[in-house]
Amino acid sequence: MKLSIVVPVYNEKNTIEEIVKRIQRTPFEKEIIMVDDYSTDGTREIITNMKSDNIKKVFHEKNQGKGAALRTAFEHISGDVVIVQDADLEYDPREYEKLIDPIVDGRADVVYGSRFLGGPHRVLFFWHYVGNLMLTLFSNMMTNLNLTDMETCYKAFKASAIQGIKIRSNRFGFEPEITAKIARRKVRIYEVPISYSGRDYSEGKKIGWRDGVKAIGAIILYRFID
Repeated sequence: MKLSIVVPVYNEKNTIEEIVKRIQRTPFEKEIIMVDDYSTDGTREIITNMKSDNIKKVFHEKNQGKGAALRTAFEHISGDVVIVQDADLEYDPREYEKLIDPIVDGRADVVYGSRFLGGPHRVLFFWHYVGNLMLTLFSNMMTNLNLTDMETCYKAFKASAIQGIKIRSNRFGFEPEITAKIARRKVRIYEVPISYSGRDYSEGKKIGWRDGVKAIGAIILYRFID
């Protein structure tokens, strides 16, 4: 089984080399598809200088957002299972085996890695936690799923489960959009507990309350249209 690890990147010069090393150390046949979303801090040059036969590099000519980067990455996958991996160090590639296990043994088509099912996590922002719970609850109401962490980065898909899905969101609306669209496909969805090493804004965290408001709009939009 070949993994396609898709990595949307924007201004992560302090972490990009380390996350690639961690991905490469995982014991799977894999390709790493890196989409630089027009970084301006030197990340772009670091990616350009990476040398590995299993890395595909794509560079946007203007900043468009995480959803746009993933849309581009999905056009280049050739693996059997697709994993979304942020370019920071909040999520641990050593947990890929846990993430894909329900797919490997034939139980699932899609797996969400939940930060709220008991895995170790860094203690950070109470209101971010509440916001995540509320967005997940609202998403579940629209999709009739019972997820605990819709907004998680760690999502694994059988390639066949997402073929033909057109991603329209350019920013962080990707999470509610893909959730609504796979729910509509009636695929088998599992959740597994994962660890989470969150970072604060001084360490480069980018998502904010405005993205939460936009996520509400995305949940409604992709429930009823498209």
